[in-house]
Amino acid sequence: MSTPLDTLAAPWRHEEEIRKSRFLAQAAPVDSPAAALAWLDANGDPAATHNCWAYRIGDAYRFNDDGEPGGTAGRPILAAIDGQGCDRVAVLVTRWYGGIKLGAGGLARAYGGSAAECLRLAPRTPIVPVGHLALRCEFGELALLDARLREMGATVERETFEADGATLTVAAPLDALDSIVSRVVDLTRGRVRPRRLD
Repeated sequence: MSTPLDTLAAPWRHEEEIRKSRFLAQAAPVDSPAAALAWLDANGDPAATHNCWAYRIGDAYRFNDDGEPGGTAGRPILAAIDGQGCDRVAVLVTRWYGGIKLGAGGLARAYGGSAAECLRLAPRTPIVPVGHLALRCEFGELALLDARLREMGATVERETFEADGATLTVAAPLDALDSIVSRVVDLTRGRVRPRRLD
């Protein structure tokens, strides 16, 4: 089983000076590549020497060295995201050059280190894997089921109404699905039998 991952609970910033260059690492939770690129675009400083970045959203990832030697900025930032056990995160490290060259190893340490420290200090929230259930019920059971599902940490994502009842699509933490199914079957004395959609 893979290690549970975290995303950020809120955007975060971390600044440090490394051999007269100023590095500002900023990180934010993102839920799509488009959202990541929009956030990166909005938070870069056009007056800075470099705005290097990376994001990871599940299997989707990208990084950019923004003019630094290849592999010395974007890739170390992505490695910091992975190393800190984060997902659904974008990290931007902005550098204002201070006149001292850092060399390839120094750049990789500066960018990766700033990103890792920013993520280490940022408030996090665990990413909870979610599963889905479909269930069909009569109108008379709808209010009770809706209330009980919410008590069990489930969210009704869609309701479809027909002449004789409703069909619900429900999202809940993956590890709670089996107990939710049992509880619904008990509550309705077997009239409603949720089925897993994933």
